Amino acid sequence: MIIRPYQPSDQDVVTDLWSRAARQAHPFLDGEGAGERARLLREVYLVQAENWVAEREGRVIGLLGLLTGGPGGGDRPGTEVGGLFVAPEAQGGGIGRELLEHAAALHGALTLEVFEGNGRARRFYAHLGFTERGRRTDEETGHPLISMERGAPLKSVSWLHLREGRLLSVRTRGNDTFYLPGGKYEPGETAREALSRELGEELGLVVPADELSEAFVIHAVAHGKNGRRLHMTCFTGGPQDIAPAPGREIAEYAWFDRQEARERCAPAHAQVVNRLVAQGRMPG
Repeated sequence: MIIRPYQPSDQDVVTDLWSRAARQAHPFLDGEGAGERARLLREVYLVQAENWVAEREGRVIGLLGLLTGGPGGGDRPGTEVGGLFVAPEAQGGGIGRELLEHAAALHGALTLEVFEGNGRARRFYAHLGFTERGRRTDEETGHPLISMERGAPLKSVSWLHLREGRLLSVRTRGNDTFYLPGGKYEPGETAREALSRELGEELGLVVPADELSEAFVIHAVAHGKNGRRLHMTCFTGGPQDIAPAPGREIAEYAWFDRQEARERCAPAHAQVVNRLVAQGRMPG
């Protein structure tokens, strides 16, 4: 799946996707997915909003509309998710989650409104860390809307270093949990620059930024951060034969197999390990 900017040539397929998904999500709204609401989608929201589509094998299966000001944006903190729709036949496959995390990666904090009657969407947003901040009655439909918000994710970088199918992990002093080597950005740093610096500080390794290659991004709940979301960009590259020299914050390092990582590492490790197993880089 790829996420790309909406193009005017997408209008017909996106309108059809929205119509089918909206009717499924809002059966309590008369005329949903058609008429005036369809006209507003085509002539206003697809023109004025920041729109993104999810595409798989050349077929558009998801739509995300973001409002950063103007109608619907108002003075609410963060960027507003004006609309999130996934084709009914593609729901349940993580498309909506990936679109939301894409919005968070671009803009940080997010807000949205969801109809009270749309229980499935409310549970979905709550699962992804959104909390209720208010309610109002929609003037157009007369149905109650719930306002929800989520803070900006914690952005970090990590290094994937494998030795005989085991994943390098580190433990900071005073902490029982192991993490991937890496950490947070400092002002003005790129992701690769941040990771290069962190590897030097944590493990005494010289890994030039231009030797690092992005592998994938993990979205999870940050360990020990009161439910804050984590946006972790994982990199490979650099030297394979290493002799770590732990910095003052690092108590120890170790290489873990799949079971050990699940037992001793932060929750995001499970997603990382699953990716590596799927890629054939770690034993299943």
